[in-house]
Amino acid sequence: MNREIRRQERVLEESRIQALLQNGEYGVLSTTSVDGGVYGFPMNYVFEDGSIYFHGAMEGHKIDNITANPLVSFCIVGNTKVSPSTFSTIYESVIVFGIIETIKVKEEKFNALRLIVKKYSPGFESEGDAYIERAIQKTNVLKLTIHRITGKGRLQ
Repeated sequence: MNREIRRQERVLEESRIQALLQNGEYGVLSTTSVDGGVYGFPMNYVFEDGSIYFHGAMEGHKIDNITANPLVSFCIVGNTKVSPSTFSTIYESVIVFGIIETIKVKEEKFNALRLIVKKYSPGFESEGDAYIERAIQKTNVLKLTIHRITGKGRLQ
C-alpha cells in the first residue's frame, strides 16, 4: 500500500532523507512472523547504492520471518527533542519499505561487511578486513532493496 503522508507540511526534503539514511546510527527492522504477528528489532545498518545492508546471526526469529515473507520496513529516527511547553516532540524519521534477501555470494558479503566496518569502526579498516575473513562463514548479511521511502519531521 502506498499511502500518502497525512501531514504534507512535515514531509522531509530529499537531502535530509538521504542524510538520515547515510548517517543514522541504527534503525528498527520490522518483519511479519509466520503466524501473522509482527516483529521489530533494532539493527545497525549501512546505506549504499540505493540498498540497505545488515549483518547478524545465520538463524533465528528474524531469519525465519524473512524466509517466510521478505516484505519489510525499516525505520530510522534522527534528532529528537521533547518540547514540554508545546506538548509535542521535535523529530525527524525515515521509513523504508522493500524486499529483503540473504546475500549468498562471498564477495558481495565481504563488501557489505567492509562498508559496515567503515561506517562503525573508521580507522580500523585493515583490522576489520581480518575480522571479516575470520567471521564471514558464520555471519549473515541481509540486503534490503528499497521500493519506497518516506521521510517526516517536526523540525521546530
